[in-house]
Amino acid sequence: MDGFVSAAALLPGELRRAAEALGRSERAVCEELRLRRGREASALLAGREYGLGTGPVTERDLRAVLEAATGASLHAAAQQLRRGYLSAPGGVRVGVCGTAVWGESGMENVREISSLALRVPRAVPGCADGIWPALTAGGFASALIVSPPGGGKTTLLRELVRRLSGGGWRVAVADERGEIADAWSGLPAFDVGPRTDVLTGAPKAQAVGLLLRAMGPQVIAVDEVGDSGEAAALLEAARGGVRVLAAAHGCREEIPAGPCRELLRSGVFRRLVWIESCRGVRRYTAEEL
Repeated sequence: MDGFVSAAALLPGELRRAAEALGRSERAVCEELRLRRGREASALLAGREYGLGTGPVTERDLRAVLEAATGASLHAAAQQLRRGYLSAPGGVRVGVCGTAVWGESGMENVREISSLALRVPRAVPGCADGIWPALTAGGFASALIVSPPGGGKTTLLRELVRRLSGGGWRVAVADERGEIADAWSGLPAFDVGPRTDVLTGAPKAQAVGLLLRAMGPQVIAVDEVGDSGEAAALLEAARGGVRVLAAAHGCREEIPAGPCRELLRSGVFRRLVWIESCRGVRRYTAEEL
């Protein structure tokens, strides 16, 4: 599966042609396609944005992308829009900015769309080679993957799920946004291993509980732990003897705050995995806690 092709396919007309004109080497390092109303479209290549040589992005262009991402059913995707993104075929996540419509329960919608970020998903078999021995020494233990936004957490998480599953572990994935497995019609488009069960679309806090009760996993995997409810669900899983594989925003200078910090203090995670980037090259390191 080619994540770049999936992301470019959401673009209309001139924008798609401009993206598809990128060379093979540029496509291989493309992380996002970005559209800002009134500005030239751009591609995020190895951490830097480059213009695609298009005319100004129009409101009609932005609307066309949203229509393509939702199968012409933007209303049905309102729940996702409340979180500021849409999940699209091929594992593409579309970040959405504009004017927030706020209510008692938080953001209820986004109108007057001003910009979109199409994140390019990709599997990178072998990206865990360097840290796999450290993560499995004495048996796999719960681990937290940490990097700045866009640092490759989901890609590494997916590869670790695949390896654990292939090594005999029963793995359950709480894939709220569909980015880890990209399951459509119930079947993962990404290879997440032969012993992996995926629950897509449910909020992570609820999904973890459902997976624990229904599938009896040995490992629970989640992407980007973000609130206290998710942390509480993972703590319950860990106390029940289930290993936890999770990801969070952060860097060496600033350990993850909020819910993940509490999980670290509670001893849920035994190992930390850092992803750091230098000139577009990612470096993975693992350390024992």
